[in-house]
Amino acid sequence: MSKRQVSRRAVLKGSAAAAVTVFAAPVRAQLPLASPLNDALIAAAKKEGRVSFYTAMDLDFAQRLGKAFETKYGIATKVERSGAERVFQRIGQEYGAKIYAVDVANTADAAHCIIWKRNGWLAPYLPEDVAKHYDKAYYDPDALSVVTRILVSPIAYNTKLVKAEDAPKSFKDLLDPKWVGKMVKGHPAYSGTIMNATYQIARDLGWDYFEKLARQKVMQVQSATDTPKKVELGERAVMVDGAGYLVIRYKEEGAPLEIVYPEEGTPLATGPSVVFKSAPNPNAARLFQNWMHSREAQQFLVDWARQYSAHGQTVEKPSVRPLRDLKLMKEDPEAVEKEAESIKKRYAQIFKV
Repeated sequence: MSKRQVSRRAVLKGSAAAAVTVFAAPVRAQLPLASPLNDALIAAAKKEGRVSFYTAMDLDFAQRLGKAFETKYGIATKVERSGAERVFQRIGQEYGAKIYAVDVANTADAAHCIIWKRNGWLAPYLPEDVAKHYDKAYYDPDALSVVTRILVSPIAYNTKLVKAEDAPKSFKDLLDPKWVGKMVKGHPAYSGTIMNATYQIARDLGWDYFEKLARQKVMQVQSATDTPKKVELGERAVMVDGAGYLVIRYKEEGAPLEIVYPEEGTPLATGPSVVFKSAPNPNAARLFQNWMHSREAQQFLVDWARQYSAHGQTVEKPSVRPLRDLKLMKEDPEAVEKEAESIKKRYAQIFKV
């Protein structure tokens, strides 16, 4: 870890002093009534005139989402994009310095919401569409976070460099000597999607799997969005993990890519969004959170971003395999929250990065 990076332990230590109240064991509050997207909220949000959105979404989609909100409501939307782990570090640093700049944040690592909730930083807010059309598994029981997007991290390959009959079908296939120097993988210290994928693979296949994979001379990049780009450009033939939705998007645009859902199971990460209690634009924050989880915005996420939605009324395109048809690894935010620092340390030691 570089000197410029901040560990979760350090964030927690610094953030505890900045928080009004730090809950060792949060007490379950009565769930607030579902909040409709009404004229009063819109008027109050327009009076504030701006909203600050920190997100781990890929930049192109995040900007399009912000622009759609801005066009609809006339509220300036400032998008701050980085990897989920960096978004988490930034918010911790800002709150440690008593800088309250973020209104709404979206992460690709649900473990972050556990920490933000424990620190007492989040405002309860339950959009009406969420109460009506989301399974309860996709929002916090105290209405402090809502799953905005569901992400899978599959294998993928460049069809110009790899024949279909030669393509890997499993994570274990990636240990074949024929893939030496031909693979790319994201880093768990930067990306929430990769943090969860790395945890799940290590849990299910053992850390010795990564020790063997490291001998394959795997290119290391930061973001889950970087791995599909490297494979699309032909810089590497196969991606070990990364943003499955980008593989689908690039393929639909004509890129020579093919997705593989590994036989052991595909890593899964939910991407929740939160409203901060100290948001400088609290009404605009609530309006953005409400709209972002409406059928309109969620269908945009499905149609353009090619990500999975928890909204019960969204409709997938026929070209995308439904989430229910995939064999998935089990997400475990509580375990990731406890083990994140050891995961990053062990990973760095194995891959020497």
